[in-house]
Amino acid sequence: MKLRLGLIGLGDHWQSRYLPALRVLHDRFDVRAVYSTVAKLSENTAAEFQADPVDGYRSLVSRCDIDAVMILKPCWLGWLPALAACEAGKAVYWAGGLDFDPAQAESVRQSIQQSGVSFMTELPRRFSPATLRLKELIATRLGAPKLLFAHRRLPAAENQRSGASDSSRSKSELVELIDWCQYVVGRAPTAVSSSRYGDDDHEEYWRLSLQFPSAEHGGKSLPPVNAQVSCGSYMPAQWSEAANFRPPAALQVCCERGIAFIDLPATLVWFDEAGRHVEALETELPVGQQLLTQFHRSVTSLVRSIGGLEDTFRAARVLAAANQSELEGRRVDVE
Repeated sequence: MKLRLGLIGLGDHWQSRYLPALRVLHDRFDVRAVYSTVAKLSENTAAEFQADPVDGYRSLVSRCDIDAVMILKPCWLGWLPALAACEAGKAVYWAGGLDFDPAQAESVRQSIQQSGVSFMTELPRRFSPATLRLKELIATRLGAPKLLFAHRRLPAAENQRSGASDSSRSKSELVELIDWCQYVVGRAPTAVSSSRYGDDDHEEYWRLSLQFPSAEHGGKSLPPVNAQVSCGSYMPAQWSEAANFRPPAALQVCCERGIAFIDLPATLVWFDEAGRHVEALETELPVGQQLLTQFHRSVTSLVRSIGGLEDTFRAARVLAAANQSELEGRRVDVE
């Protein structure tokens, strides 16, 4: 089944992620309409797909020749385009940012749930080739995770290009890092402690410690897990050489029978009793194709999917608890 798409916003990853994926998956997606706050950008993109440029998101979602909407850029409209699409009965692919207050957005979550449409939140770290291969190794060679270290270093220049404040960018990145750890571990944390350096206008460094409880799976007892998650923009913009010097692994996982290091998107180095193993996974499907293939599957399936939305809200609640932990100077249980 070919999905007729409407695009709302194009975002920083349009050229590198979405455009190549839509070209390759032309047998599954047909772009019919494009809306962007920059009119010329809408016109150029629409011309490339022989689609229509439209002058508003409501005009786009109300079209009868649109099955699904991809919201690819955070903007001042917040959740409004997604809610409008849900009201119109259109499936939604959400890449509009993860920096939100889960308490204030609870009504949004309920509205999406009640709409009955498929809703996919973009979580690219889950679908990177290295992460998918790591999950295979955990199930077969490495055993259950015990310790995780996830880090994201944001050069100040990156924040300036995106137009986001340091604090907003760090929060969005941390939500995705938390979700990444939840995905690798296979369950949600129950407690978090936090420390932070910087102020509300310039979030230089933020570190979280997540506690995952022990669990039973397939008749096997899984150990408790601790995950250290950190994000910071402590490198000045003019220090470009320093920012690229010895970057830490995006994710380090210590398991029962080995240890693994991920460099996104497609490099995985892991160690077990046999020694070192290096896997370069560039031949696997790129992240953009993985994401859009999953979106197509979720929309065309007879079983409705909003799991990504629930996982995102769960990660946002962990970050909210981390805020409380930082203010009170204690470990906080996650509701």
